[in-house]
Amino acid sequence: MGTTKKISGKAMGYVILIGLVILSWAIFKILTPHNFGSFSNMLNYFQASLIATVGAVGFYFVMVMGMFDFSIGANIMLSAIVGCVFATRFNLGYFGLIAGCIITGAIVGTLNGLFYVKLRIPSMIVTTGLALIYESVANYIAGGVEQTLPSNLRAFGQMPGDIILALVACAVAYIFLNYTKIGTYTYAIGSDEFVAKNMGINVNKYKVLAFILSGAFLGVMAILTISYGSSMVAVTGMASMSRNFIPTMGCFFGLAFKKYGMPLPAIIIGEFVINIIFFGFIALGAPTAIQDVITGLALLIIITVTTKATKGEIVK
Repeated sequence: MGTTKKISGKAMGYVILIGLVILSWAIFKILTPHNFGSFSNMLNYFQASLIATVGAVGFYFVMVMGMFDFSIGANIMLSAIVGCVFATRFNLGYFGLIAGCIITGAIVGTLNGLFYVKLRIPSMIVTTGLALIYESVANYIAGGVEQTLPSNLRAFGQMPGDIILALVACAVAYIFLNYTKIGTYTYAIGSDEFVAKNMGINVNKYKVLAFILSGAFLGVMAILTISYGSSMVAVTGMASMSRNFIPTMGCFFGLAFKKYGMPLPAIIIGEFVINIIFFGFIALGAPTAIQDVITGLALLIIITVTTKATKGEIVK
């Protein structure tokens, strides 16, 4: 009986998500039939969505525990720049790109986690302050110069390289969540931290591990980002925060569909829906300001639907 309910729940989740894909496609296809929604267009939208998907599945480890990270954009920027430097200046090629991005992302995640558990202040405040530092470090490493990845090192910016890397990242996240102690304890802490502590779980340890995993996945996102866009510019003054929102929105899809037992598929399809909407507005010729308004409204709606604060709950 329980298995039947679980299967039915997952089926319902997929029906809802596929319905959102069809609905968003149909709306913009009707509004702009000639330059939107062809098979090749949809494939391009899906490829673009994979970039944020990888970051979102990593960020899910943090968010499912009730924490937040405002340094996502700074992490992606710093990791991409370090990876590009290793690949080009040190002539390490793909090894330098991959290792530089992932290791840098994991280091940033480690710092986020350690500062959070040691300072005992909300993660939003900690990561906001650290984001300013990461931006400054990225700017120093880049020397104020745009970092460009050579064309012979951009295999992860096109098919099949981007799809393979994204699928591997999602598979790793799935294994961690469903077949390791980290995943079990992540959900336990997210459900009830007090009970998790009484069970003997080292809560602070697994919070730090969540940030490390999130950082490593953001490092993979950095690989896809600089490979797809070919370059990365170091910015300061929290300008990197513009990169925070799309992975965050996808992550909220994961939280919303966790009750159906399918958070990772929800993130993948959710990011696809978000990209369909964005490219739909581009096809309509809508100004950037309108797209930002829609993004903000969509984020508010998703947050409202997926987060229900309980009496006495403290923001972490």
